[in-house]
Amino acid sequence: MRIVVVGAGVGGLAAAALLARDGHEVTIVEKNENVGGRAGVLSRDGFTFDMGPTWYLMPEIFDRFYSHFGRKTSDFYNLLKLDPGYRVFFDDGGKVDISAELDENISLFDSLEPNGGEKLRRFLAKCEELYKSVSKTLYLDLDSPFSFLNPEILSQGIKINIFESVESYVKKWFQSDKARKLLLYSIGFIGTPPSKAPAFYAILNYVKLVQGVYMPEHGIRQVVNALYRLAKQENVEFLLGQEVSKIEVRNSRAERIYMNGSSMKVDAVVVNADYASFETKILEPRHRTYDVDYWSKRMFTPSALIAYIGLDKKVENLIPHNVFLEKDWGENFQQIFDQRYAKWPEYASYYVHVPSKIDKTAAPAGGEAVFILIPVAHGIDDDDSKRETLLNNILQDLEQKTGEKVRENIVFKQLFSIRDFSARYHAYRGSALGLAHTLGQTAFWRPRHRSKKVKNLYYSGQYTHPGIGVPMVLISAEIVRNKLRKELM
Repeated sequence: MRIVVVGAGVGGLAAAALLARDGHEVTIVEKNENVGGRAGVLSRDGFTFDMGPTWYLMPEIFDRFYSHFGRKTSDFYNLLKLDPGYRVFFDDGGKVDISAELDENISLFDSLEPNGGEKLRRFLAKCEELYKSVSKTLYLDLDSPFSFLNPEILSQGIKINIFESVESYVKKWFQSDKARKLLLYSIGFIGTPPSKAPAFYAILNYVKLVQGVYMPEHGIRQVVNALYRLAKQENVEFLLGQEVSKIEVRNSRAERIYMNGSSMKVDAVVVNADYASFETKILEPRHRTYDVDYWSKRMFTPSALIAYIGLDKKVENLIPHNVFLEKDWGENFQQIFDQRYAKWPEYASYYVHVPSKIDKTAAPAGGEAVFILIPVAHGIDDDDSKRETLLNNILQDLEQKTGEKVRENIVFKQLFSIRDFSARYHAYRGSALGLAHTLGQTAFWRPRHRSKKVKNLYYSGQYTHPGIGVPMVLISAEIVRNKLRKELM
């Protein structure tokens, strides 16, 4: 079959490689001039940054994906386990390191509250049990409410109250503010406030505190390179700098795809572009599974202000992954998630990645590449003055908490925010990650992998089950491949 994949992000590359492996004639059409999507690369003035994802978690999922091609992770890159996995800075000036050794993390929690270590041990054991159960459902095609009749899913509902929030769940285990924040911040990885995320997302703590945090020696871009190599190995054709403008549908089937003045006949289409934008801007209303009203009522993840900064000095008090937690983070969550209060914050919790601590090619000798991500509300006005004001406040806070001078040593700076997410990725409302993981937007409540109106139109990526994150997107690609095998072959 002739299959066109729209978008060369991680999900598109993965789906294309798998489908070509099955013997299909596959073409990827990508609006930008390079592959990777949100996992693209910025390289300038001797500095190199992963533009989007920077955390490498759940390595077994990558191992499984590469195994479909008879390959191993080590065939593509040197994977390092970080120790410490990450460093957390609190608003009171204190800081803690999350170790790759569980016993050290247990000792840390003992210092945070009475019997904290034993509580953590039992909490993580519960998370591990749940993780192993959830893992069995990740690759399932949850395309209807009857999916919940699956024994594995039913067992999860028995083990934990899915109607409880992860915030409420964690608070039952721990009393200290710092212990709670250490375990709740992980939910930021799925772009959902802890008060709205279902309790089973507590498993992210098992992923980070027990499985550990990893990093390819030269960053997440090595994952993109691996997927690109696999796709090329399977003879996938790439049309870069080509933007899809229309899908011609006849008799409930996509027959032709149009881009930049040319067109191509298709037997099937897999969309890895932004689901919401594609449905509302490319498809005619009668062919949409989800209309404009549907998307307007969904909860989307925040956008972000990302600063790519090059320094002409080393920073000694930062490690590859650093999290800075704001004291009034409840108010901060309100500013970035609740559209009634959405605005540019003066201060916020934020994340700092220093890839040059591991990747010696990320910065010139004696310099440092620093990636700063600050969540901001989607859909609000985005202008240069607001960006600069927020970044300056964050850099001032960074300097105060680390004791490092940063602003006077900046030799390269590029900012990326709401309007850039919209322009570069067609991100709906400028959201950084798409749909948040609330209970009503999890599992079969997420948008379907196949259109209800167009029989041979499929979707891969973070909008679909299982959701947000590079490992989840790899799984989504496998689900799409399996659906095509079942439904069209």
